[in-house]
Amino acid sequence: MVASSYTISNDLAFLDNEERRYILTVRDLPKEAKPRERLAKDGPETLSTAELLAVILNVGTTKEEVLTMARRVTKDYGERGIMSQKDAKAMAEDLDIPLGKAAQIVAAAELGRRFFHKNGNGAPVIRTASEVAAYVRDMKALSKEHLRGLYLNAHYKVIHDEVISIGTLDANIIHPRDVFRPALEYAAAAVILVHNHPSGVVDPSEADITVTKQIIAAGKLLGIRLVDHVVVAGEEHRSIPADYDV
Repeated sequence: MVASSYTISNDLAFLDNEERRYILTVRDLPKEAKPRERLAKDGPETLSTAELLAVILNVGTTKEEVLTMARRVTKDYGERGIMSQKDAKAMAEDLDIPLGKAAQIVAAAELGRRFFHKNGNGAPVIRTASEVAAYVRDMKALSKEHLRGLYLNAHYKVIHDEVISIGTLDANIIHPRDVFRPALEYAAAAVILVHNHPSGVVDPSEADITVTKQIIAAGKLLGIRLVDHVVVAGEEHRSIPADYDV
């Protein structure tokens, strides 16, 4: 079966440890294996995302050691979620970490975004649901449901990628403005929504379909089309029809 390609019309507007196991901490590691020392000796590319995050956070809290915190943040929020979050207060509440720690993460992510936008030109081109699934393959390991927006220009290039929400999809929580604000900010021609099902069941729920209809209707008012809403679960993916009569 040949996957259908997306079509962007020319008239679109551009606008906690339950087993009680001992957890290895940074203090337990030999000096040469500690993230900060490894970074200095071997370079940042040798560190995992959690280890890099532990270097940024520097120290943990009285109830959570820094490497444990970094691993939990990376697992619960996901790498893309960490990079997309701009609200330190929201991150602190979501992850139950001090506001100062959340501010450190947000600031580091903002620096990364600024350097990327200034120097990066390798924007991917996405034309099918299969390409969406390949692009967001990092989502299959997430322990929480993430809703992510991919914003395309008229040439199908991803000009912006943002985690819109973390948690179960609900039309009473997901507001169209949260979806289309980045579209207007980055002058996107079209939007693709994608979210993961940690359960492994790829079939869209009634809530998924309701949210899709709601976003389609809002997009028509703005002149920005939702070209697809893709559900990913493990190695599978499925599109929620984006052609509902609303």
